[in-house]
Amino acid sequence: MKKTRFIPLDSFQASPPKHRLCDHDGCPGMGEFSATKSATNLRDYYWFCLDHVREYNKAWDFYKGMSTQEIEASRVSDVTWNRPSWPVGGWHTLLENATFLDGLQSFFKSGSHLPAVPPEVQKALSILELALPLTIEVLKKQYKKLAKRHHPDLNPNDKLAEERLKDINESYQVVKKYLNG
Repeated sequence: MKKTRFIPLDSFQASPPKHRLCDHDGCPGMGEFSATKSATNLRDYYWFCLDHVREYNKAWDFYKGMSTQEIEASRVSDVTWNRPSWPVGGWHTLLENATFLDGLQSFFKSGSHLPAVPPEVQKALSILELALPLTIEVLKKQYKKLAKRHHPDLNPNDKLAEERLKDINESYQVVKKYLNG
């Protein structure tokens, strides 16, 4: 039997109780329409007649009673559908940021669980004077430092500095591509 990936919206709709009066004070109408009571408990409902559910929905404010910081946190969380997001940089960065690997580095250095680093990447890391694990931020910082040191404007008439800068630029692109998976 194939599992459904998405939850149907009907599963979040509450069923009106049979023969329930409208929850609006003094209304003799039938409570046929649900309205969420609060932003913190979205499955607790008032039951209103059509006129009163419309009135309630017009005045309902999800952010009522929240501080500015709570509203911003809710807004930011909604951007990712209230799910955690992974760091940018592919699985390499994910492994670098994984706290569960603490103390296990020597186990992974055997090469039996992580793919081997290609020779061109090893060479590029050597030129950039870097080693794995590595983040994009560290790569950029080291690249800027070396590019500044070997730039032709700071080393006029020095062909070795110019060649070294070309190697640094090429190495930067190789390592950046490798980190981005």
